[in-house]
Amino acid sequence: MKLRQPTSRLKEHPRSEAGSVLILVLWIAIGLVSIALYFAHSMTFELRASDNRVTGLAAEQAIEGAARYVGFVLSNFATNGAAPNNTQFASEAVPVGDAHFWIIGRDPAGTASAEPYFGLVDEASKLSLNRAGTNALSYLPNMTFDFASAIVDWRSTNSLGAYALNYAQSGYAEKEFPFETVDELRLVYGATIDLLVGEDINRNGVLDVNETDVNGNGTLDPGLFEYVTVYSRQPNFHSDGSMLTNVNKQAELRSLLQTGLGSGRATQIMTRLGFGGAAPAPTYNNLLRFYLASGMTSTEFAQVASGFTDTTNLYTNGLLNINTAGATVMTALFMGLGVDQSTASGAAQSLVTYRQQNPGNLNTIAWLVDALGNNHAVVQALAGVNRDFITTQSFQFTADIAAVGPFGRGYRRVKFIFDLSEGSPKIIYRQDLSRLGWALGEKARAAWVAKETQ
Repeated sequence: MKLRQPTSRLKEHPRSEAGSVLILVLWIAIGLVSIALYFAHSMTFELRASDNRVTGLAAEQAIEGAARYVGFVLSNFATNGAAPNNTQFASEAVPVGDAHFWIIGRDPAGTASAEPYFGLVDEASKLSLNRAGTNALSYLPNMTFDFASAIVDWRSTNSLGAYALNYAQSGYAEKEFPFETVDELRLVYGATIDLLVGEDINRNGVLDVNETDVNGNGTLDPGLFEYVTVYSRQPNFHSDGSMLTNVNKQAELRSLLQTGLGSGRATQIMTRLGFGGAAPAPTYNNLLRFYLASGMTSTEFAQVASGFTDTTNLYTNGLLNINTAGATVMTALFMGLGVDQSTASGAAQSLVTYRQQNPGNLNTIAWLVDALGNNHAVVQALAGVNRDFITTQSFQFTADIAAVGPFGRGYRRVKFIFDLSEGSPKIIYRQDLSRLGWALGEKARAAWVAKETQ
C-alpha cells in the first residue's frame, strides 16, 4: 500500500520560490532605480558644470571684445595726450552677445559713492613709484616714512644707500632697479595687505557690504595701490617722429613762437626769457618756470605749448596729470615739495573745483596759474625745482574690465593697461582679478544676476 503526501505540502515550495523571486526582482529594481537616479543626479551636475563653463567662456570672450573696444576708444578719443571721459564711450553693462561687460573706473571728482564708478583710469593721475621722493610718498594716506624710504631703497641702484635694508631673512635680495609693476610693492620690506589695499579688498574703489569699515568713518579708505603707478610716461616727439621744440634751443624756439604768435610778440617773449642779450642765456628745465618767465598769457601759451619740451630725452617719465589727479595725490605731491598741509590741501581742492567749472580751459599747465595765481606757494614750489612734476597729457590708461555671461553667471575680471606713447594703443600689462570676487556693486548684482537667474 502506497502512502500519499498531503497536497498542501507539495504546493509549499513553489509558493516560497515565487516570493523569493519577487523580493529579488524588487531589489534589482531598487538597485536599477538607484543607479538611474545616481547617474541622473551626476548628469545634472555635469549639465550645470557645462553651463557654467559656457557662461564663463562667454564672459571671457566679452572681456576680449571689451579690450578691443577700449583700443578703439583710445585711438579715437585719446589723441595728443587727451584723457577720454566716460561720456564719450559706453562703460556700463555693455552687451556682447548674451554677455555684458563693465569698465570699473574712478570718479575724477573724488565723489564718495556706495556704487562703483565706470570708466577708464588715467595712470598719469597717480604718483610714480619710480619718480616720487620719500616725502611725497610718505604723505599718501595710511603711509609711513619708513615704508616710503623702503620703496625708494628698493628702486635705488645704490646698494650702499643710507637706508639699505637686509632682505636675506626674506629669502631674496632687494631689486636695486626701477619698479616694473605696482604689485611689486608686495616684495618691499614692511609691506602688508592693510597698507597696500586698505579697506578696498576687491580694489573697485568703493566700500562694499562685505568689506570692513575699519575706522568707522563711513567711507572707503584705500591702500597704496590706489595712488601709485609705474606706467606714466609721455613722448617728446610728434606723431611723425620729429622731436618737439626744446625751449633752450633759441633758433627753434623763436621760429615756433613766430609761427604761433607773430614776429613782434616772439621777440618780446624771447627778450623776457633772457635770450639774445649780452648775458649768458638761462637754461629752462622746468616748463612751468619757463611759462612764468615768458610773460605769455595762458591763451598764448595754449597756442604753442603742444610743441614744447625741455629735454632731449625721447620720453619723460612719471609726470602727474593735474587734469585727472585726485585731491589726495596732488596734496601729497605739493607737500613733498615743502608746501604745508593746509595750503597744499586747499590748493588741491581748488584745482579739482576749477577743472570741473572750466573743462574747456585745461589744455596746458598754464591753467594751474589761472586757478591759483602766480605767487601761490604751490605754483612757486612747482616752478622752483629743476625738473617737471606736472603735465596735462596722458598716454597710459587702465581698463579694469569685469563681465558676466548669459543669465548673469560666469563672472570674470581682467585688468589691462594700454600705452599710447608710441602711437597706436597697445596692451603692456594684463592681470586676472577674478579671484578678488564680485566688484560691480549691489545695483549690478540685483539687475544682472538675481534677475536673470529667477
